Amino acid sequence: MNTSSLRILPAALALTLAAIGFSATAQAQTQPTTTEKMKDAGSNAVDATKEGSKKAWSATKKTSKKAWSATKKGTNTAVNATETGVKKAGTATSNVATKAADGMRTTGDKIGEKIPGTAQNEAVKKP
Repeated sequence: MNTSSLRILPAALALTLAAIGFSATAQAQTQPTTTEKMKDAGSNAVDATKEGSKKAWSATKKTSKKAWSATKKGTNTAVNATETGVKKAGTATSNVATKAADGMRTTGDKIGEKIPGTAQNEAVKKP
């Protein structure tokens, strides 16, 4: 054998072994088994459930905050309306009471004018 064939032989042997290795690797990459598919499907389902739960929780929190804000606003509006109504009722009651008291005083003055010895009677006698 000459020297050049000794150099080519190891290279050819290495190339042959590499080809066998590639074909063995290609054969090892087969379709996943049913168990592996089910594992992946279960993992995907768990991930989807987690994501759905997070979205639902966020939506619930957001809706709760909106409901609370609406309740506070409605309560404040009701309180303001009640206060305004009470103030108006108080003013009306005060006005009615004042007019009634004025009427009673006027009536008392007229009665007092007819009774001798009262300040009202004396005031009528003076010119």
